[in-house]
Amino acid sequence: MNISQLETLLTISRTLSFRKAGEQLNLTQPAVSAQIKSLEDEFKAVLVDRNHPVTLTDRGKVFLEHAERILGIVEELKQKLSDLNQIPQGHIVLGTTTSIAIQILPRVLSYFQNQFPLIKTSIQSMSSSQVLASVENGSVDVGIGYLSDKSPQVETSVLYYDTFELVVSPRHPLADAKNVTIGSLKDIPLILLSPDTLGRRFVDRIFREHQIQPNIVMELNSSEEVKRMAEMGLGAGIVSKLSIAGELKRGTLKMIPVSELEASHPVGVITKSGRYVNSAMRQFLSDLKGMPEDQFIGSE
Repeated sequence: MNISQLETLLTISRTLSFRKAGEQLNLTQPAVSAQIKSLEDEFKAVLVDRNHPVTLTDRGKVFLEHAERILGIVEELKQKLSDLNQIPQGHIVLGTTTSIAIQILPRVLSYFQNQFPLIKTSIQSMSSSQVLASVENGSVDVGIGYLSDKSPQVETSVLYYDTFELVVSPRHPLADAKNVTIGSLKDIPLILLSPDTLGRRFVDRIFREHQIQPNIVMELNSSEEVKRMAEMGLGAGIVSKLSIAGELKRGTLKMIPVSELEASHPVGVITKSGRYVNSAMRQFLSDLKGMPEDQFIGSE
């Protein structure tokens, strides 16, 4: 049984004629007869009385009731699929770092959800390296993170650029320094991100290039944790510049320039190559990529 057979039976019930039904459906009369015969053979029942005028048998009338319901469901499905194209809706799972989730996404999502209230978003916080892996394995729909790693399994688009900075409590001995060299950090207790983060990999590379053995007193999973420990005066932290806008404004942290750390790092959106993009994701990605950079890097 197929949809066209049901449509043919419905048209015959309205026109009371194989010929007229064929004209409406753009089918030959033999084709109309063949479709009805196929239905009758499949259900082992005579559905149409072929005398003139053509009418449905009792079994045909029962069959028609169900056929109309099936065709109604199909039409409703077509309409819903069409609505998805016209009014973006659905659910998006975002994977990103804690700092981006706290500092960047509230501005982005507040705008987006006001414009598209039928699109729901969930956020999973993870390390920057896990963002890429989660997009690759499909556990998140869209990743937002540093784009240092390359992978043929994903597509990326740069949103803005960030740097890593040295931050200390206002009570720290370095608090009044105008700048420091990377070499002077070898004797300073440092609070760093954990080794599996892209930020830490960058810092480790800088230390290796300058043959420095850092004095690491604490390793933490997120920039938020590093900032809290630095605010308590437990050491100097190295974190994303964009993550410290609020602390700098409130005066709970001070940023000390270190020229060797001033490389910029692209932060962007990550999606899996070849993955089907539904209307919700399509709208979200379009809006996200269309936002000016100052939407992301504007201070609090």
